[in-house]
Amino acid sequence: MKMRNILVAALMLTASLMYAQTPSEKFEQKYDRIVSQFGPAGVGVETILDNWAKVDSTNAKLLLARFDLLFTKAQSVSIVMKDTKKYLGMEPILTLKDSLQRNVYYYQETFFDDELYGQSIQAADKAISVWPDRLDFRFVKANALIAYEKESPDMAMNYLKSLVAEASRRSSDWDYAGTKVGKDFIADAMQEYCYSLYTIGSVQSRDAFLELSEILSGIYPENIQFINNIGSYYLLKEDFKTALKYYSKVLKKSADDYTAIKNSALAARRLHNAKLEKKYLQMLVKHGPENDVAAAKARMEALNK
Repeated sequence: MKMRNILVAALMLTASLMYAQTPSEKFEQKYDRIVSQFGPAGVGVETILDNWAKVDSTNAKLLLARFDLLFTKAQSVSIVMKDTKKYLGMEPILTLKDSLQRNVYYYQETFFDDELYGQSIQAADKAISVWPDRLDFRFVKANALIAYEKESPDMAMNYLKSLVAEASRRSSDWDYAGTKVGKDFIADAMQEYCYSLYTIGSVQSRDAFLELSEILSGIYPENIQFINNIGSYYLLKEDFKTALKYYSKVLKKSADDYTAIKNSALAARRLHNAKLEKKYLQMLVKHGPENDVAAAKARMEALNK
């Protein structure tokens, strides 16, 4: 009986040792609990992070939490008036008329305290220096730069270009939040950044969109999304012949690409080239979604009259 009790006690001790939390894990648990209640800059978060750093200063989650704290504290939100239907890629939260019955659009815009924002970027840089293979940390910094610079993404663009250059030289996988990722993941992520720059809608951001797309097209020549980007830039600029040149490159690689077909039909129409427009409309009937097929057929009927 005594031996049995000893064995039970030994097993319980082993189990307790297996599931015992480290000091770092305890702070992580406290942090998660506070953030779930009060957010990343809530009361008590900074104290937890300071104490956590004393026992595990290079912990990846701690370093990211420090950035989140500072970046969140740096932000404030105000309502701004604009005379455009879109601003920084956003829809207005309210539209009213002024005394001349013109539309005035109201947007919710985020502003940053420069000192706290600078500290948040330093925190991101520290996380990157400690964990250089963590691609998600690189994206955290890129996102912060884009959010801060808004219509003039100069620092963001320089950072994205340096990241793309580093990624193109890299032979090993990146670590993205615990998952190994390679060049295809990078390409898709960079397309998201291209889209972000495009939707901001300023002259500078659209030029950055073009430059980044051209760089990526050179690195990933078989990736048609970057060639489509370049075509879309020239379509927006109403340089329809140049747009068609890039869409033609896409269609040589992927004859059923919906974006290239539809935008080519639009460019041909703006050039008043009925023959060319009908060519792309026929392709749209063959490869487009149902709602576009009906519209393409109707347009062809109009052209044939």
